[in-house]
Amino acid sequence: MIRKGIYNLENTRELAVDMLLEIVEKNNYSHLMIRDVLNKYNYMDGRDKAFLKRVTEGTLERMIQIDYALDQFSRVPVSKMKPFIRNLLRMSVYQLLFMDAVPDSAVCNEAVKLAGKRGFRSLQGFVNGVLRNISRNKQEISWPKEEKDPVSYLSVMYSMPKWLTEKFINELGIQQTKNMFQSFLDISPVTIRLKESLDEKEKDHLIKEMEAGKAVVKKHSYLDYAYCLENIEGMESLPGFSEGLFTVQDVSSMLVCECAGIKEKDYVIDVCASPGGKALHAAEKLKNTGFVSARDLTFHKVELIQDNIDRMKACNIETFVQDAKDLCSGDIEKADVVIADLPCSGLGIMGKKADIKYHVSSESLMQLQCLQREILSVVWQYVKPGGTLLYSTCTVNKGENEENVKWFLENFPFQAEDFSAFLPEELAKEGKDGMLQLLPGKHKTDGFFIAKLRREV
Repeated sequence: MIRKGIYNLENTRELAVDMLLEIVEKNNYSHLMIRDVLNKYNYMDGRDKAFLKRVTEGTLERMIQIDYALDQFSRVPVSKMKPFIRNLLRMSVYQLLFMDAVPDSAVCNEAVKLAGKRGFRSLQGFVNGVLRNISRNKQEISWPKEEKDPVSYLSVMYSMPKWLTEKFINELGIQQTKNMFQSFLDISPVTIRLKESLDEKEKDHLIKEMEAGKAVVKKHSYLDYAYCLENIEGMESLPGFSEGLFTVQDVSSMLVCECAGIKEKDYVIDVCASPGGKALHAAEKLKNTGFVSARDLTFHKVELIQDNIDRMKACNIETFVQDAKDLCSGDIEKADVVIADLPCSGLGIMGKKADIKYHVSSESLMQLQCLQREILSVVWQYVKPGGTLLYSTCTVNKGENEENVKWFLENFPFQAEDFSAFLPEELAKEGKDGMLQLLPGKHKTDGFFIAKLRREV
């Protein structure tokens, strides 16, 4: 449970440990936990909020590497430690190894004080000894050697579970796996999609307003309406947000509606639409003609879509709660385009949600692949003869991507369609076989998969 109180940098460390306990030990989602805590303690000093976010996210990103170091200097294995002490040490080692601005002595002293404050006075000496030993010897830590054991090296140095490391190497090769892992650890800017209806003068004015507030704004090379933002504290305070002039969305997700080839007057169904980025993008592509039906499994998810619709002031779109596994008979063969961005493992967005890698398993991957096939077995029926099914995921797992498309084409009346002409110039050589796998470290996006499938007439 997150403890209440007025926070300064000393207490922010305690809050970080509490967050790690909730995320690591109780399997709460990191992005939701961090968002909720930052909102709850919005009165905190900006530097404290930045420290809290970095230390929590960084510890999660580097946890396997941190545990590897701890096990070299602790007589008690990390797995046997008390949960509070384990996460206190993890957070502290992250500061020792990856945050040069924090003096090592302060890291050690604050950890010892925090252990005592939380009732672990008998373990203060243990905490102090482990941390000071690492501080003195951090340049001599014996990491795995890449040339001798590349799997262990990549697993430890990029904090990726060993079985996932082996899987990626088998599917992508060592160098692309290494590039992707590095990309996951790099700091990524926030990507936004400006309304396509904005003319150049309106775009320039909005960007200048953002820059006046100290935001760093750069145009993305793939799409004219995509921009990358850095040095921002919150989206809600940015000019144009409340007016619905932009929405947060990764470029990989924007490419879905580009590749779908949506035309004016089309009827578009988005079967798993929350939080609404693709559905709203589709509505913009229709230019106030046609219609988008945006659906998702729960009232909460649909409420998120509706909130974004209201903010973006879209009028040719509706929302309702529907389980994608249940057939809506009134929509059979009605849709020009069906967007099926289905529940997936999220292995392509581990740079934004680091805890994904600790919760996924080979069994869960297979369960998701089966769920995706179950949904596809239903939603294809909404597509008109000659219409488009756009299948996408935010993962880099072949089982959920290429293998699912192969299975689908073998069982349903669809053909893969070349969509390379819809792609930006830098990607123009891809998508010719009806499929595109975007890879972090190779492409300037999240890890994402797109397949364009045309129903036979």
